[in-house]
Amino acid sequence: MPRAPRTRAGRAQLRAEHDEKYRSPDVAHDPGHEAALERESRIPIEVRERIAGGIDLAGGGRVLVGTASWTDPTLTESEVFYPKDVRTPEQRLRFYSAHFPLVEVDSSYYALPTEQMAVAWATRTPPHFTFDVKAHAWMTGQPSEPSRLPKDLKEALPAELREKRTVYPADLPAGIRDEVWARFLAALAPLRAAGKLGSILLQYPRWFLPNRESAAILDDARQRLGDVAGAVELRNHRWFASESRTKRVLDFLRDRGLAFVMVDGPQGLESSVPRVVAATSPDVAVVRMHGRRDDLWERRGVPTVERYRYLYDDQQLAEWTAPIVDVAKETKRVHVLMNNCHGNYGTTNAAELGAMMVERDEAQERGRAATM
Repeated sequence: MPRAPRTRAGRAQLRAEHDEKYRSPDVAHDPGHEAALERESRIPIEVRERIAGGIDLAGGGRVLVGTASWTDPTLTESEVFYPKDVRTPEQRLRFYSAHFPLVEVDSSYYALPTEQMAVAWATRTPPHFTFDVKAHAWMTGQPSEPSRLPKDLKEALPAELREKRTVYPADLPAGIRDEVWARFLAALAPLRAAGKLGSILLQYPRWFLPNRESAAILDDARQRLGDVAGAVELRNHRWFASESRTKRVLDFLRDRGLAFVMVDGPQGLESSVPRVVAATSPDVAVVRMHGRRDDLWERRGVPTVERYRYLYDDQQLAEWTAPIVDVAKETKRVHVLMNNCHGNYGTTNAAELGAMMVERDEAQERGRAATM
């Protein structure tokens, strides 16, 4: 994807071109941002307030809903979530955290976070707010750009790597890999101190396959995380090729206290994984919903944001309410993250799913009261 023009008008033009090129023929699931805004506006304010505070289920467990980004350009420029006068990073995070109790930091995948960033995130959000943070690409075996490294780390690279556009972690000196892990976790110390660090998302690539080498990589990650919660997202169907293999995968994660990331996404592709529902950590369970844009999911040359251009309908969201209630009984909290971050599709679906959880919980409470 070419770099967006610097002017607001230029970015709007580029967005319009993308809208025309990648608009889905499935209009029901790509109805446009104004239609999504109208759907979200139907949610009563008292329900929104309960969503924003985190949903404590009467039957046990706590559910937090949010999105996998609060700064995506298609969201910040569209004015269908943020009001027109909410423009600065601080204003946006304060506004977002008044509506949702959870967010995933995506920028940390591309560049190492800093302690100053974490301090800002902690101070701009309510006491109960939680951040899940996506691991840097080099922490999960994926390529990254040396140009995004802090100056001293970049200068420590061998000269032949320093000038490359992207580098795979397997080509890095061991000391650099160690330093990336150490700096990543150290930068998040202010979030930990504030009680606002949820989990580190370890999202492995589709070429990460079930074998002994991968098991060793997961063990290494668990050791490096220490007492920080880790959540593992696997992106190849071979991990779930049979019931017995699925059980072995879940038992492996359970034995190490790593949360298995439950996924909703396109099916029938190499990177597709089935909807497996399981809590493998006593502390947190994670659900990530990518949308179901199967026509673009693995197509080459498609801008990343367009792969997530999908608005779930009510029935598709409702499919997750019972599984979320079930896993909430087995862990302290459930994090549900909408990763269909195209404009306000993610924020709309997060609010709608949260409202469904509230409605389901209140209906169950009324049922219990009627039988007493």
